[in-house]
Amino acid sequence: MRVLFMGTPEIAVAALEALAAEHEVIGAFCQPDKPQGRKMIMTPPPVKLAAEKLGIPVFQPKSLRTDASKQLIKDLNPDVICLKAYGKLLPKEVLETPKFGCINAHASLLPKYRGASPIQHAILCGETVTGVTAMLMDEGMDTGDMMGSISVDILPEDDEQSMFEKLAPVGAQLLCDTLKKLESGTAVRVPQNNDEATYAPIIDKSMALFSFADDAKSIVNKVRAFSVWPNAFFELNGVNIKVFKAAYSESNAEAGTVVSTNPLVIAANNGAVEIKEMMPAGRKRMTGAAYSAGARLKKGDNILAAEQ
Repeated sequence: MRVLFMGTPEIAVAALEALAAEHEVIGAFCQPDKPQGRKMIMTPPPVKLAAEKLGIPVFQPKSLRTDASKQLIKDLNPDVICLKAYGKLLPKEVLETPKFGCINAHASLLPKYRGASPIQHAILCGETVTGVTAMLMDEGMDTGDMMGSISVDILPEDDEQSMFEKLAPVGAQLLCDTLKKLESGTAVRVPQNNDEATYAPIIDKSMALFSFADDAKSIVNKVRAFSVWPNAFFELNGVNIKVFKAAYSESNAEAGTVVSTNPLVIAANNGAVEIKEMMPAGRKRMTGAAYSAGARLKKGDNILAAEQ
């Protein structure tokens, strides 16, 4: 099949490579290069680098709604458009261009977690199972008919990074399987139940803030969900402290109480949080035990009074 691929971040690379091994990938659309790092160096997205390595033409339009973009896609004449974390909605004219339609590998078990951040929100909400759904795209936000799915467990130790790594090859496999069904005429479309839909909006830094007055398991889930970006954090004595790794611990102590300093365990509501890796603003990443030693925390201290 003549496949036009659309994707941008690292999680989409496996899908591009898998499709290129089985089909004629006539082009790869991705988001424009963006400045990154302290020096704001213009950096190409991972899909662009992977496509160039494979000798696939790369296109980076700012919008798909321009006449030029729509005509470009028509001129490429794809049999199907495959998407994985592209980051743009497709206008009706583009959706109707390929004869087999536009197939998106969405990183959730639809209709749950439609939207921009399904992996993070599945972890944030304490799910133990997620997956990838192949969906025939329509004009809605992840509302199209489903054409297959693969489930993947979320283990207690999994975080944002590990789930991205788990789901990337699953999405690649599912796209390839779906194209085989389309070619053979065996693909089945199943409408989504909109009454069961939930949403995963774009992540905002403000969502990463927590307090030890919060539920302990919800704090740990927030640390896991935002392990790549923006990183969960709490405020202590006017300083933002990022937490990279944490685990739930049983405790009946009052919220905010230091239960242990090595390892560093702080009580929250309905349990406690063991802080394994953290970083106060302006300092290096360190273990919770190293921080507690430097901050001279003692068992029985309560840090909630110092939270700002």
